[in-house]
Amino acid sequence: MSDFDYDLFVIGGGSGGVRAARVAAGEADAKVAIAEESRYGGTCVIRGCVPKKLMVFASTYSDMVDDARAYGWDLNDGDFHWPKFQQKLSAELERLEGVYQRLLDGSGVERFDQRAKLADAHTVELADGTKKTAKHILIATGGTPVRPDLENADLGMVSDDIFDMKDLPGSILIIGGGYIACEFAGVFNGLGVEVTQYYRGAQILRGFDDEARGLIAEEMRTKGVDLHCGTDILEMSKDGDGIRVKATNGTEKVFDKVLFATGRRPNSRDMGLEDLGIEQGRNGEILVDAYSQTKVPSVYAIGDVTDRVNLTPVAIREGMAFVETVFKGNPTSPDHDLIPTAIFTQPEMGTIGLSEEAARDQEPIEVYVSSFKPMQQSFAGRSDRVLMKLIVSQETRKVLGCHIVAPQAGEMIQLAGIAVKMGATKEDFDRTVAVHPTMAEEIVTMRVPTRKS
Repeated sequence: MSDFDYDLFVIGGGSGGVRAARVAAGEADAKVAIAEESRYGGTCVIRGCVPKKLMVFASTYSDMVDDARAYGWDLNDGDFHWPKFQQKLSAELERLEGVYQRLLDGSGVERFDQRAKLADAHTVELADGTKKTAKHILIATGGTPVRPDLENADLGMVSDDIFDMKDLPGSILIIGGGYIACEFAGVFNGLGVEVTQYYRGAQILRGFDDEARGLIAEEMRTKGVDLHCGTDILEMSKDGDGIRVKATNGTEKVFDKVLFATGRRPNSRDMGLEDLGIEQGRNGEILVDAYSQTKVPSVYAIGDVTDRVNLTPVAIREGMAFVETVFKGNPTSPDHDLIPTAIFTQPEMGTIGLSEEAARDQEPIEVYVSSFKPMQQSFAGRSDRVLMKLIVSQETRKVLGCHIVAPQAGEMIQLAGIAVKMGATKEDFDRTVAVHPTMAEEIVTMRVPTRKS
């Protein structure tokens, strides 16, 4: 290893890359460097999960104020002040970035705060022209939002732009039907913005359980989101201070802002991959084997740039598995099976395992469903509904899928996910005593299947 400047060079300072770098340095005593062209923490900490969740929190307080009055509290009317929130949000993101930098420095990882690309199988070239060699190179550059191939698409925002807005718009058009589009539809609606959402598909949240996503769409509309499925944008142009949009549903309207939430792509362009023969998929994803190794033996890739499972905790686990495999002599393949997931729509969704549609294509199943008005919101006079759903194998009795649409569904699915991951059966759920009165008790009190297929 003395022939190289480093044992490991990591390109990308997001959650996966930082974890791999500091564990390799701290636990495997490797000489490690890392390069990051933007901000440490990556998409999740700086432009994704963390600031988005804080915006979700902020957007729910309007309902809380109304609920508090229903519960007898005498409250003065209050307004939301975006500049005040944004200032505090920026300070929090700076704090978190500092934490990441200190973790790297404390582990002895050398930082290069600039872009890096591959020069050869063991050489990284930095933006200033400096070249560094390493026995192993790990690419962890994440993903980036895409804009559609449409004239004047530059008039619209992508998700990265939201947190830098100086003012909150009066109206916004959100284009897309995935979790990013639907989460921000709920956020802006809760903050008092007039929200319109176009999605070209038949139903939002493609790939998730049909019944669960149907309830989310219904509740979004009830809460005030003007959601149009089967609708896409035809033209957009500048109109005064706004953006004029023509849609396939025949409407033409001016919005203060337009947000494109129409997908992300792996951040793999202009990195020298093609010259080295590193294979990529149709969307630019770096193709790797079960141990995150590319066709070039010294080069590995983890996280969203591989487009396997695009979740921060998965990237972290892939980084840990990489260190186990390469630096600790313990070949470890990251486990991508039965991953619990939360979608922070309003209402929130938590899910693990197979949807009803996927499960019934696989084997005979029983479906247990409970949908009801939760006590807290019902008492306050709101019509919100929640959903608890289990998919059960008729043959093995294992719970193949669990889907929750409810406030704090993400918190619930984290715990339910342990049971599903362990292979719990429906009878295991039935033997668990209910915690009463809670929404989650429905998960263990559904005795009779709603349907079989």
